Amino acid sequence: MPLIAFERENAREGGSPWKLKSWQTIIKDKDHGWTPLLWVVYLGFFFIDPVMSHTSLRIWLLDLAGATVFLFLYFGLFALESPRTAIHIGGMVLLGMLFLPINGGACTFFIFASAMLPFSISKQTSAFLGLAIVAIVGAIEGLLLHLNGWTLFYAAVFPMIIGAGNTVFAERNRMNRKLRKANEEIEHLAKVAERERIARDLHDVLGHTLSVITLKSELAGKLMDRDPQRAAQEIHEVEEISRQALSDVRDAIRGYRSQGLLAELARAKSTLETAGVTVECDAAASVNIP
Repeated sequence: MPLIAFERENAREGGSPWKLKSWQTIIKDKDHGWTPLLWVVYLGFFFIDPVMSHTSLRIWLLDLAGATVFLFLYFGLFALESPRTAIHIGGMVLLGMLFLPINGGACTFFIFASAMLPFSISKQTSAFLGLAIVAIVGAIEGLLLHLNGWTLFYAAVFPMIIGAGNTVFAERNRMNRKLRKANEEIEHLAKVAERERIARDLHDVLGHTLSVITLKSELAGKLMDRDPQRAAQEIHEVEEISRQALSDVRDAIRGYRSQGLLAELARAKSTLETAGVTVECDAAASVNIP
């Protein structure tokens, strides 16, 4: 049975069949949103027969009780975290079987069951098998009750048509969910990559800056006795480099802003010259490297 197979699938996923979703989660669902409140309007067809036939109070009370049970089954499909399809869809079919002998409008329950089935079962083959079962149940009961042609049509044929049409929309919803999930994964990976890139950038900025500060500090220490003026200049440059490093870190946090090859060459040139290495760069012929 397709419904039983889907129950097993839900059990493997570990979903709780009686855990309610929050109201905001239900109305903000990107697949259905508010539409379940609109679809339930079709339940009104269930009351056409008792209105037209001026049925007794007893039948009215039974019809109201049946409609109440249906509403619990119907909204449970949307309000529960992991609704049990066999209970909700099967319950609608059972309501149709119980009420069809006293109310021809009970065909509505067969129609709702077929309409919801494609959205509740992920495999189209299982969904069509479930639709066929609903149609057969409606046809057999209609024939046993000797219902007229139109009532038999709405009990067996029309539910199959509605259900078959909804398989297209159900498949579209599933594809949209997969697409949203893929987009969310891409966004997550992009954020992870961005964080890693900023971390690497911070490492590069601080690593280079600390190397320069270390060299200049060592040089200032050596010049302290021999050339105090030069040592003071080196210490002043250490202060400037520290401020620049702080600015670079802030820029990296806001987002990487490449300063280009010339800026990197200038930093390398400054570091090497601080260490006493004479630097010649071919780029200096066309551009001015500080």
